[in-house]
Amino acid sequence: MCTRNTPSLALSRQALRDVLTRVGWDPEVIFDAELALAELLVNAWRHGRTASPVVHFSLLGITLRVTVADESDALPEQRTPADFGETGRGLQLVAGLTHRWGVDPQKLGKSIWFELDALA
Repeated sequence: MCTRNTPSLALSRQALRDVLTRVGWDPEVIFDAELALAELLVNAWRHGRTASPVVHFSLLGITLRVTVADESDALPEQRTPADFGETGRGLQLVAGLTHRWGVDPQKLGKSIWFELDALA
């Protein structure tokens, strides 16, 4: 439905919000999708060291699939952060907000994705 190279978190979230609002998704589920997208983008910038990750999202029936591709071959790990640590919670958050998530290695880099159903 939408693919873009983007250095902008705000533009990516807005594009996703616009599409999901137009098709009538619940605002709380839209917020969860935006937050999960933000986590994947921040990880792509911070750990994937990619200035302009490729963001793609599509709707297949009631299922939203969001993919963020970066240029790093390093696969993400869901960690258990220290009690007062400032990092390490991103993938836990994605796992908690979405129905499914995963990683697909690519020829150059990887794609991290999540799926969220409209009837969350």
